[in-house]
Amino acid sequence: PTAVLYSVRSQEDVIYRSELERMANSDPDLSVFLTLTRSRPAGWDGFSRRVDGGMLAEVTDVLPAVGRTYVCGPTQFVENVSNTLVDRGHNPETIRTERFGPSG
Repeated sequence: PTAVLYSVRSQEDVIYRSELERMANSDPDLSVFLTLTRSRPAGWDGFSRRVDGGMLAEVTDVLPAVGRTYVCGPTQFVENVSNTLVDRGHNPETIRTERFGPSG
């Protein structure tokens, strides 16, 4: 089982959106979660905030066990998410990270 949590400003900013939707709809072992941090379409019922501990709990709770976790984003985001995962009991050795400079 795999869970993807994708944090993005708006739904229009989701890279490979149709592919992610298609894969999630056709694979029962794949759960895709979006969190829209700036603008949301009418009727949006997904996450609408920056990634936090509660959100990470919801996302990882759909998995029977956590194997590896991959975190990619700006340095501060990666540090915050990785530290929160460790605080929630994830083994630091199973967390892989990729950092990039600020966007915008």
